[in-house]
Amino acid sequence: MLRILVAEDFDILREDLCETLEAQPDMTVAGSAATGGEITRLALETDFDLVLMDIEMENITAGITATEVIREKKPEAMVIFLTAHETENTILTAMATGAVDYVVKGCSDEALLRHIRAAAAGQPEMDAAINSVIMREYTRLRKSEQSLLFFVNNLSHLTAAERDLVRLLLQGKKVQEIAAARVVEVVTVKTQIKGLLHKFGCSRTKEVVQMIRDLNLEHLFM
Repeated sequence: MLRILVAEDFDILREDLCETLEAQPDMTVAGSAATGGEITRLALETDFDLVLMDIEMENITAGITATEVIREKKPEAMVIFLTAHETENTILTAMATGAVDYVVKGCSDEALLRHIRAAAAGQPEMDAAINSVIMREYTRLRKSEQSLLFFVNNLSHLTAAERDLVRLLLQGKKVQEIAAARVVEVVTVKTQIKGLLHKFGCSRTKEVVQMIRDLNLEHLFM
């Protein structure tokens, strides 16, 4: 018998949801709450298997905050977000808490029950749209990590002149301005830029500058 906690601030929805769960032969409602604070207290005081968690209750991120607290105290706690919010930022922020699934309100009772049973069996049935958002972020982070390692490895090979060149490029200086600031010939600056681009596998200085900004490493050249 799955013991489920329900967090939903809309009374009618919460009552309907609890009735649906109680009607199942393999589920029981261990408790329900209308706020993030209430569900947190309930989860810490009650034995349960899974929490169905709304996100926007007393504030727009109440469910996310509650999940963070609950999983900090009970790391094994399973949480499925059941919410009307489906923006990419909300999905990523919510799933970063360690929740096992994210279901958008409006799905059929059968679909929701399927998600609950799958999560309880250790095989969450995440919808394709939600999974796509998470995988895109995973790919982005992997690329960022690889870019960071690549950049740090090449950073140690920069000459003092090249580091100074990067500093001036970050300030938006043009070739002529860099030459004047460093009191060298324009051709010298162009030669150094060519070497810099080669080291970082870029074709334009704008790419080097954007890479540094994307990785939040501007401070290394100030």
